Amino acid sequence: MEDKNNKGEFTLEGLKPGEKGKVIKVEGDKNLKRRLLDMGVVPGVEIKLEKVAPLGDPIDILVKGYHLSLRKKEARIILLERV
Repeated sequence: MEDKNNKGEFTLEGLKPGEKGKVIKVEGDKNLKRRLLDMGVVPGVEIKLEKVAPLGDPIDILVKGYHLSLRKKEARIILLERV
């Protein structure tokens, strides 16, 4: 997993299938940020990367008990911490 800084923060894009992280914050433009927050990707929630498509896009995550498919662009703006 790639660290965004020295605090152990990294983006969702840095997870491997089967790994988990806890959302610290969602960055990016307000429309995309609002959409992700509305889908349950909020600070404090645990996310598990279930699988990645063969070409790497999209990814399938488990959040709040349901599966959510995200593009790499969306995964890059979600900051996580190790669980």
